[in-house]
Formats: sequence, C-alpha cells, structure tokens
Amino acid sequence: MNISFLLQGMILGFSIAAPVGPIGVLCIRRTLAHGHTAGLVSGLGAATADAFYGCIAGFGLTLVSNFLVNQQLWIRLIGGIFLCYLGIKTFLSKPAEVSASVKSNSLFGSYASTLFLTLANPATILSFVAIFAGLGVVEGSYFDAIILVIGVFIGSALWWLFLSFGIDVLRSRFSQRGFVWINRTSGIILIVFGAISLGTVLY
Repeated sequence: MNISFLLQGMILGFSIAAPVGPIGVLCIRRTLAHGHTAGLVSGLGAATADAFYGCIAGFGLTLVSNFLVNQQLWIRLIGGIFLCYLGIKTFLSKPAEVSASVKSNSLFGSYASTLFLTLANPATILSFVAIFAGLGVVEGSYFDAIILVIGVFIGSALWWLFLSFGIDVLRSRFSQRGFVWINRTSGIILIVFGAISLGTVLY
C-alpha cells in the first residue's frame, strides 16, 4: 500500500470538508438540536459524496462525469430549492418541537440529505481530476486511486467527527432562547446559500 497516497487523501478530504458551508451549518445545527450522533451521521453523508466523486475522477469514468457536469444546472437547481426548503424549515422550527422529535428523527434522513446536497455540485469532479493529476494519480492506476479515495473519505470523516463532538460539548450552555436564535440564524444562512445556488443557475 502506498501510504503517501493515503495520507495525501486524508489531508485532501479534511481540507475539502473543513470550510464552513451549508453542510457545515446543517451539521452544527443538527448536533446542537439532536446530539453528536446526528451531526456525525450528517457529515458522513458529505464524506460519502466526496468519496463518490473521487472515485469517478480517479477511475476515469468519463461518461458518468460528463453526464453529471452537463446536467449540473438542473442538479444545482434542485439542490438550491432543497437548501431553501431546509432553511425555511429550520427557521420556523421551535426548540420544543425539536426536542419532541429527537427519538423519531431519522439518522438515515440526516445522512441522505447531506449526501444529496453534496452531490448537487457535480463540478467537484473537475476539482478532483485536477488534484489527482497533480498528485500523480494517472488514469488506469486503479490501486493508487482506491487508496487516495479511501484517504479522502477518512480525512473528511475525521473533520465531521471533530466538529460534531466539539459542538456537542457546547450544547449544555445554550438556553431555550439561545436555541431559537440558533434555528433562525441557521435557517437564514441555509436560505442564503440556497439563493446563491439558484442565482448561479438562473443568471
């Protein structure tokens, strides 16, 4: 096993996941509302999507990548609408309602939503193609590609693990009023991200 590719993949995955975007906001809010498990599972959805796009880039699946890139306007349109929906739902939710729904909250739903939102940006494939080429992974070198993709997933998962457990420590410091403002702030941020995504499609 080429350990250097594994380490490079981990650094790459961590770096891709770390910037706080809509997925980060969702994970932080879900951790505060439902605990570190919900936040971590949400993050793993994003990590899975990153690994999926890494596979497409690493294995040279040109037909699939071309299709996704060519259809990215429709995909980003749906993703933007979904982000706005999540933002409105988050903005209107109340701490009491959140607490009552903790047991029935679907971890699969948390995983699937972040998986979908991350997949809603097919242009990520092009970034992986450029990065993989820069790291010396050539098309046809499947073993190196597999090791690098595994590293990307591990690195991304480590970030979400760190984030969810770190935010979970702060949960006890928030009052009911504090959670109301967290919901409103998170909702507004998600709506803004959704509007930006829709703006790139419409203009």
